[in-house]
Formats: sequence, structure tokens, C-alpha cells
Amino acid sequence: MRLLQKARIGGALTLGLLAAGSFVGSAHAQSAVETFYKGKILDLYIGFTSGGTYDTYSRLVAQFMGDHIPGKPKIVPKQMVGAGSRAAATHIFNIAPKDGTQLATADQALAMQQVLNDPGIQFDANKFIWIGNPIADNNTMAAWTASGVTSIDEAKKREFVVGANGITASAQYPQAMNVLLGTKFKIITGYPGGTDINLAMQRGEVAIRGQNSWSSWKSQHMDWIKAKEITILVQIGLTKDKELPEVPLLMDLATAPDDRAALKLLSAPTAIGRPIFTTPGVPQERVEALRAAFNATMKDPAFLAAAAKANMDLNPVSGEELQRIVAELFATPPSAVQRLKEILAPLEAGR
Repeated sequence: MRLLQKARIGGALTLGLLAAGSFVGSAHAQSAVETFYKGKILDLYIGFTSGGTYDTYSRLVAQFMGDHIPGKPKIVPKQMVGAGSRAAATHIFNIAPKDGTQLATADQALAMQQVLNDPGIQFDANKFIWIGNPIADNNTMAAWTASGVTSIDEAKKREFVVGANGITASAQYPQAMNVLLGTKFKIITGYPGGTDINLAMQRGEVAIRGQNSWSSWKSQHMDWIKAKEITILVQIGLTKDKELPEVPLLMDLATAPDDRAALKLLSAPTAIGRPIFTTPGVPQERVEALRAAFNATMKDPAFLAAAAKANMDLNPVSGEELQRIVAELFATPPSAVQRLKEILAPLEAGR
């Protein structure tokens, strides 16, 4: 009996010591993170021009997220425009210090483009450390109503010009529709950002913006929606947005199974949304601190009030979930990847 009691006491002491050690280790890591970040300035590189949703969402997150990082560093947004946001992603992967002080936001489709072996990709999106996404929602192709195109069927009858910001989703969506549906979209890829394409629609230079999120239209141009100055031709996502029940889902427009699988791959990045990520190689305790700070920001009453005041929808995705989504993209079956490559081949040929 005494031996049994001693064994129990000894086991309890061991568990207590382990728990205490774990607590001490956790406290030490927290202290080290706070010491590292105290007084620091974190750069947040924005891969697109000012005024668009990548810009507005990342700036709003930056305004509040620093307060939730141990040491309360200041996060400073910086524009780094070029190659459809690839300039920012390339900088983060190849040049930026890999210590947790460098953040970025870039095109949600970069991982998919890498899966397709895009020759312009000079980084590994699967090695980025994903911190979080404040808004996961469907993309859209929208037409300036005065241009005369109000449905996909009309786009099959005559040519309409589509504005895009590079060989990105803004060009890939209309290209897929040209190949699979017989639309006659003429794709112009030279616009630096979505704001520029909006102005081009107003001036009559283009009829259609190749890609913009539904939440962006609502937050920035609800007046256009109410006045029916834009028409949503198609939505891109894995399920329909509840506010757009009559707008067709891109992947539902395909008839052949391989085509549908390819369009599902093309649609999957919508869950990545307006992501914030950092470099590979950041110490794990800082990764955890950054992800926890993002999650706390998404619940911060001041952040929520600011988003509501700006009419910005929120549907956050955690960094851990983003990491899983990106990993799943890289595990896409080869047959679906090959079919999507065939669909997008004309774009690549004209790069």
C-alpha cells in the first residue's frame, strides 16, 4: 500500500513538474516575443494600388492588429505594386528579413497560379506562413450596364472588352468562359489595379471588370449597385452567395466533368480572400503570436466598429485554416490541373 501511495505521489509530482515546466516555457516564449516586438515597426507590403479591397482590408487590419501583438509594434502599410502583386510576394519570399517583421497581402490566386506552373512565379506560396484573411467571399465579373452587355448570352454574340490587372484571375475568368462557353471577351491586361479598371469602365474604354469581390462592390460602389450601373454576369466561388441567388456560378456553367473540376480549381482561391502572410523561416513562437493577434483583431470591438462604419463585410479565416487551404490546392489531382492549363494556355502564349 505504501509503495502504491509513493508511486501515486511520485507520479503527481512528476506531472506537476511537467506542467510547471510547460508553463515556464510558455511564459518564457511569450516574454521573448514581447521583447523582440517591443518598439519594432512591421512592414505590410500591399501588392495592389490604393483604393481596392486588398488595400482597404489590409490597412484596416494593420490599424488594429499591432495592439494585439506582444510588445505592441506598429504595423506600417506600404504599396509595392507590380506584376499583379507578384512583386510584393517575390520580395517577401526572396528579400525580406525572415524574422516576423515583414508582412504582405497579394493576389488570392497566387498559389493556384504556382500549381499551374506559371513561369512568372518566383516564390513558393506553399512555404509562405499564412497569418489570416479578414474576408472570404465570392468573386464576380461585372459589366458596366451602359456598355450593352447584361448577360453571358449577349457576350456570346459580339465582342466586349474586359479590363484585367495582369495574367491573374481578372484575365483567367473571362478566358475560361471564352474557351468553355463561347463568349467573345477581348481581354486587356495592362491595368495596374481595380480602381483603374473602374475608371476605364466609366470612360467606356472597357465594358467589363474581369474580377472583383462581391463585398468590394458593396463597400465601395453600393451606389452603382442601387442605380443598376453595373450588372453581375457571373460569380466565382464554391457555393453561391446568398445575396446573388440568380447569378450563375462559374463552375456550374461547365458541362463536362473535367471542365467542372478545372473550374473548381480556378474558383477555390476565393476562400483565400484578402490574405495576410509572412516570410518562411519565422520562429514558431512569433508565428503563433501573429496568428493569435490576427484572430484577436477579428473580435476587437473597435475593429468591428470601423469595418461596419466603412461598410466592409467580414468573414475571417484563420492562418491555420489558410495554410490548410493552400496545401489542398497544391494537392489538386493532375488531371484537373492539366485541363485548366489547356483552358488558360492562350493567355500564357500572349504573356
